[in-house]
Amino acid sequence: MSWDHRRKLLLLLSLPLSSSSSSSSAAAAARRHHRHLLRPIPPSWVSPPHSSPFLHESRVSGRFSFSSSAADSVGAGGGRRLSKCWNCGTASGSPAPFLACGTCGSVQPVDASVDYFQIFGLKRAYEVKGDNLEGKYKDWQKKLHPDLVHTKSEDEKAFAAEQSARVIDAYRTLINPLSRALYLLRLEGVQVDEEKTISDPELLVEMMEIREAVDEADDSQALERIKSQVQGKLETWSNSFKQAFEKQDLDTAVASTQRMRYYERAMEEIVKKL
Repeated sequence: MSWDHRRKLLLLLSLPLSSSSSSSSAAAAARRHHRHLLRPIPPSWVSPPHSSPFLHESRVSGRFSFSSSAADSVGAGGGRRLSKCWNCGTASGSPAPFLACGTCGSVQPVDASVDYFQIFGLKRAYEVKGDNLEGKYKDWQKKLHPDLVHTKSEDEKAFAAEQSARVIDAYRTLINPLSRALYLLRLEGVQVDEEKTISDPELLVEMMEIREAVDEADDSQALERIKSQVQGKLETWSNSFKQAFEKQDLDTAVASTQRMRYYERAMEEIVKKL
């Protein structure tokens, strides 16, 4: 089926249900006639990604909304007050993450005002390459390892478990381009509506063509070629987000994350088949 044919079909099939009776009957006829020609996009490619702990539960209409309380709950950033150790009373001495006391070594309770970037001593920015994120993550995991606190009090064991879980979540959020982008928007008070789908015929056609190519690929080399192409598109929109976010063009930044979601889902399906 030609590209123009696909595009016309998508436009026709996307007619609202509230159209006039003649339009509705025409659309219905087209659906019946062409149903066998269109392979549906897998729900996982267009459905919202798994809920993340940093995403607010409320859903809003439109592209995004602003919420100062959401930003505050994730982490206010540089103006955080200095903390004191619950065990020896020593002040942290700096606004750096105070996960464990440098004096007595006691693991501290989770401080919700510390954001994920601060946990790893990173600048709040989209680009994290060259910041040794993985190395810093492993360092924290060593310090919070259960073997190091098994002789501690039950309270401190609980603190260590909570801190370890938070460090893991922070790493998983920041290591992935899409979740990192969404988290940065959250810190800016922007709530992305992940249930909103994109009504872009060209993008939907492209997703169907990728799906068909994946289904028809008969060896790993073919899948790797498709993967490389999709990865390129994902990087293009990732760069689009980076540039928009640096300019505080949040409308474009949100639009970029929506397209990143489609390509990331496609990548997941390709990897499953490899």
